[in-house]
Amino acid sequence: MLAWAGLILLLVSLRVWGTVSWKYIAMLCLSISLAAGYWEWNEARNISGIPEALGSTIAELNESPVEARGTIISVVERDGDRVDFIMKLLHMNLLAEGDDNSSDPLDGQDSKMQGELIAVQIKLLAEQEIAVAAKWRRGDEVLLNGVLEEPAVARNFGGFDYRAYLHTKKIHWLLKGQGAENIRVTVPDSWSPLTIFRLNDSARTALGAELDHLFQGRHSGYMKGLIIGMQDDLDPDTFKQFSQLGLTHILAISGMHVAVYVGVLLFLFRRLRLTKETALTLTFILVPVYVLLSGAGPSIVRAGLMSMIALLAARVGMLKDGLNILAASALVMLIWNPYMLLSVSFQLSFLVTLGLMVYVPLMNPLLSILPRWLKGAVSVTLVAQLVSFPLTIYYFNQFSLLSFVANLVFVPFITFVVLPLGTLALLLGRLWEDAAKVLAHVTELLNNFTFYAVEWINEFTGGVLIWGSSSLLWIGVYYVLLYGLLYVAKLRKEARSAPQYMEDETRPLAEAGLSVNSHGGFEKVRNAQFAIGASMVGRWSGVIVLLLAVGLGMLLYRGYQSDAQAGRGTISYLDIGQGDSILITTPSGAHILVDGGGTLNFGQKEEWRVRRSPFEVGGKVLVPLLKKRGIHRLDAIILTHGDQDHAGGLQAVLDEIPVSALLFNGTLVDREFYMGMMRTALERDVQLYAVHQGMTLSPDDKTELSFLWPEGRDGEVSGTPYQNGIPLLEDQNHDSVAFRLEMNGRNFLFTGDMDLDAEEGIVEKAKQKGISAGPVIDVLKVAHHGSKTSSGEAWLDFWQPAAAVISAGVNNLYGHPKAEVLERLEDHHASIFRTDQQGEIQMRVRAEGVEVRYKLMEALHFVQ
Repeated sequence: MLAWAGLILLLVSLRVWGTVSWKYIAMLCLSISLAAGYWEWNEARNISGIPEALGSTIAELNESPVEARGTIISVVERDGDRVDFIMKLLHMNLLAEGDDNSSDPLDGQDSKMQGELIAVQIKLLAEQEIAVAAKWRRGDEVLLNGVLEEPAVARNFGGFDYRAYLHTKKIHWLLKGQGAENIRVTVPDSWSPLTIFRLNDSARTALGAELDHLFQGRHSGYMKGLIIGMQDDLDPDTFKQFSQLGLTHILAISGMHVAVYVGVLLFLFRRLRLTKETALTLTFILVPVYVLLSGAGPSIVRAGLMSMIALLAARVGMLKDGLNILAASALVMLIWNPYMLLSVSFQLSFLVTLGLMVYVPLMNPLLSILPRWLKGAVSVTLVAQLVSFPLTIYYFNQFSLLSFVANLVFVPFITFVVLPLGTLALLLGRLWEDAAKVLAHVTELLNNFTFYAVEWINEFTGGVLIWGSSSLLWIGVYYVLLYGLLYVAKLRKEARSAPQYMEDETRPLAEAGLSVNSHGGFEKVRNAQFAIGASMVGRWSGVIVLLLAVGLGMLLYRGYQSDAQAGRGTISYLDIGQGDSILITTPSGAHILVDGGGTLNFGQKEEWRVRRSPFEVGGKVLVPLLKKRGIHRLDAIILTHGDQDHAGGLQAVLDEIPVSALLFNGTLVDREFYMGMMRTALERDVQLYAVHQGMTLSPDDKTELSFLWPEGRDGEVSGTPYQNGIPLLEDQNHDSVAFRLEMNGRNFLFTGDMDLDAEEGIVEKAKQKGISAGPVIDVLKVAHHGSKTSSGEAWLDFWQPAAAVISAGVNNLYGHPKAEVLERLEDHHASIFRTDQQGEIQMRVRAEGVEVRYKLMEALHFVQ
């Protein structure tokens, strides 16, 4: 409502200033009101009918066993041992525990839940089930038993919210089942609209199989993404390399593909001597076929709609300009599904296309020094980079300074060389296999050049800048300043290139509201005030260009900088499941990461179960969070010990974020993940420090870290294995790094997974120095996720914590935190915060006190 009111006020203000008519203002206000009403109407209907139909609350239904019957309406995708598809529900019944059957639902229930979409996830139990799942198709009716679950919400500030994402797909529940053999599938025996998509899926599968036959290794997945928009088999490392340079749009079918397709069709029809009207009609009919075969993503749908509208307009002799066609395409898509407005690909596709239409005419005169063959490519590439930049950093939080050069070189090369060769090889595959194989081999050689070049460019890691997500206001101001800068620069360029006497003689014409037309005559300018304003801009263009450039530079600098701390420190206990990861930001803005979490692996998976891009805490949770918060460099990583749930996620951090120093407990773990992480740290010139009791670190004058454990080692210990002079230690908990952080006069204690013996060692050492009690701790990080092997009575008596934070995974297999630990904390009157219940726990530290907020409950808590 606030956004709607603001837009209406802005439009009315434009009329008050006299720049547009009341009729135009009224039409715009009506359009905005209808759009807002249509959005709210869709939001009101986008709710689940299952709780009401089954007579249960959402909380009661969560993790309940159910029987469901419905129709598959999406492509069935398999990744390792998991199969995913979307089902349109026909009926559902609750099952009692251990019950395999249920009675038919009541008619009233059916009407309330019929048509609701559910995301189904099936875990395959045996390799033989792969063949069974491969037969499932869109349009099949399925009957299965499973567990109904609510989608997960974001558990960290700024984290990915899966529930909100599925809400935009009109999906409110997950249905998780076990075993393909337990699902009954019925193939449809009559035609329905889904039959078209079913046939299209089969055609795409056949094309993908042909590409697998022609191309080897990672070339197959790459060419499937390039030619038919099928990205499921794309090598993750290749995608990551392309993503870092801002080249992933090449792998998505877009406007360029449609333009080439339409151009080829019109050329062929012209060669066949068809009439113009017939050629336009046939091309109009064939565009949707290409859109479907290419996967029908937002960018390809947008390009296809624009092409169809343009073809239809040309057919009836009413061809309009590109902006009208673009607007009409957006309107059709948003009426069909208003939630497309929230799609990243929809936003980027329309915004870049709009930017090319608006900004390229302003950019071209500024590049007049370049030869004509180069000017167009440079102008389009530069504008696309400038226009997509705000959304790129908003969603992906990084931008490569080499992206412009990479796009300028690789986009034409791939679009006009690799893509045609690969497509021709695909078309010849069944007609002339030998020729197709030769073309495929040539294409692979060109791909190898592309892969090598992209990897080589990405070795210049300093060219990748990390940006925090900016506000919508920042993005709006950026586009206004960019437009103003290019517009005034264009006026200045045109004025400087014109003879001086022409400028003097035409000035009175501008003041009179006249201009010289393209035929050398005079014509009335629609708005004389605008003409006078343009004349004034021309006179002061140099100063205005300088002011706009400075303003844009200051805006970019402000957007690149992290949020000012304003004298406060921040400690974020991140929710990364079963593990530890804590981000400390000092009052001066230094960033220290304590541990990096890690995905726990229980034994080696069979090869068929391994997923293409398995979930890994460091790459999927921790790194995106750090980037979203605009952390360009970590001043230090403190690795408390080498267990997987503390160290596993640091590999991704070292790969993607610059790190100055790594502090560890002075021992190594003879495990592949740990040794690989250490090698990466050495390769990236990260300074390594083995910390021990008595050492201190002072990032600024308001922050000091005092290390309490482990004890220092004097020489080699008999019976202990060593590598390069560093002891190898399998059981790391006892030697976890523990330290006290003093920030703004407040005290925090960090303990890793230290055990009772280590706690007693620290207390005993203090008592030997005559210290009977430590400084009162404002917040204690409870050791070992609340395990009973830590947080003993003597430890709590010594520190007397006012509050305690427990980092543990939801429903973890270890039963952390243990009841006796919680009882001991309560007996010491400590406020307890838990990541498994409250998500990320963030503390803002000032001298007056500690302000606590947590993600899963909108509440504030103060530790005084």
